[in-house]
Amino acid sequence: MFKLITIDIDGTLLNSYGEVTDRNKQAIQKALDKNIDVVLTSGRMPKAILPIASEINSNKYLISGNGAAIYDIKNDKIIYNNYMTKKKVLEIIDICEKNSMFYNIYTNNSILTKTLNYNILYYHNENKKNPEDKRIKINVINDLREYVKNYEGNDFLKFTICDNDRMVFKSIINKLKTIRDIDVLEVSHMSKKIIKHGTEDFEISYFYTEISNKNVNKWSAIEELMKILNITKEEVLAIGDNINDKEMIENAGVGVVTGNSSPVMRQIADEVVASNNESGVAQAIEKYTK
Repeated sequence: MFKLITIDIDGTLLNSYGEVTDRNKQAIQKALDKNIDVVLTSGRMPKAILPIASEINSNKYLISGNGAAIYDIKNDKIIYNNYMTKKKVLEIIDICEKNSMFYNIYTNNSILTKTLNYNILYYHNENKKNPEDKRIKINVINDLREYVKNYEGNDFLKFTICDNDRMVFKSIINKLKTIRDIDVLEVSHMSKKIIKHGTEDFEISYFYTEISNKNVNKWSAIEELMKILNITKEEVLAIGDNINDKEMIENAGVGVVTGNSSPVMRQIADEVVASNNESGVAQAIEKYTK
């Protein structure tokens, strides 16, 4: 019997339009009614996860920054973290600036960026659909290095670095791998998101990588959560789609990926269900929580 379901958001729970399907909502509610905890695990920061958690009635915990932090929703506080140091953040900024890389930095409360492009453009569009108190805070800053240098907090979750040219992107990855004590996410396929503008659909496509502190991943955070919930890994059902879900798919009692997943994720999963546009999350929950 599963006691915890961990679900990735983008590409897994959300469809290409950034929506949770009714079937997914109904399946999650049935799991909650059976006293199974449902926790969203995402690369997003807490504020960008909370509206979706609220929509599916997941009101206990969430995992943000690909495992950099666990947020206690009821008590409004971080209960576990593995943040990047300011020194390391400044080192990465220097490499990005020197090599003209597009990058943005995630903290617990906002995304720091120089321009509205790639993933930031998607979040900017999401904000238009949400009430003001549920919008993702996007700080557009001309001199990010100076801003970070004077930043008083220590809650640096991760970097996201994007480019739309495969060869340029491979070169970026190689440069980033020279930095010590960080993890560079190896994403082999393009991210594709759809923005709806009136009656027309616009696709945003780009290659991206994410940089976090060494040993940050979703499974490490789930292990911390398991201690709090007093459960074993055999009691965890994990659902994802991308390489940042790899560790939790490999280590959970059952690891499921949606049909839109990359080939490498399909190989390590216990099962492949329908795509994110076909309510694959619901299919997995319906099967494993009968």
